[in-house]
Amino acid sequence: MKDTMYPTASVAPAAKPVRVNLAKAAPRVFKALIGFDAAARAGLDPALVELVQIRSSQLNGCAYCLHMHTSDARKAGESEERLHMVAVWREARHFFTEREQAALALAETVTLVAAGGVPDEVYAEASARFSEEELAQLIALMTAINTWNRVAIATAKVAGTDERAGG
Repeated sequence: MKDTMYPTASVAPAAKPVRVNLAKAAPRVFKALIGFDAAARAGLDPALVELVQIRSSQLNGCAYCLHMHTSDARKAGESEERLHMVAVWREARHFFTEREQAALALAETVTLVAAGGVPDEVYAEASARFSEEELAQLIALMTAINTWNRVAIATAKVAGTDERAGG
């Protein structure tokens, strides 16, 4: 009996229109974003940087950045177990330090800022766990990843490719 629910004929997906390449079309802007990103990371724990970028990319639905930052986290030694728990960190707090939890909570509110700002209790918890300089760096990092997510989504970057490596 033929299964009519799932067609067997191969159907090619509709071709996506080519979108602007920000690096080529606006190189000064792209270089400024790279510089801002590098400055935002300075002095922060690389594992924390990746966790924040992963959580913001999840919330923004940016597959390109999510793939890139989970790959970077793995290369830096992050465990698969913790990577799987980032999206549900509130229910899996024991996988994350108090600092990481505070950073993830702040990342969520900064990423979803239009939904209700950054609540005082979230900010207070983050400021209790990080120095003023670290907190400023975290906010800058969150601003950077949210910018990158929007660029990647607007320009239809493909998950699994990485322009940093020329791909």
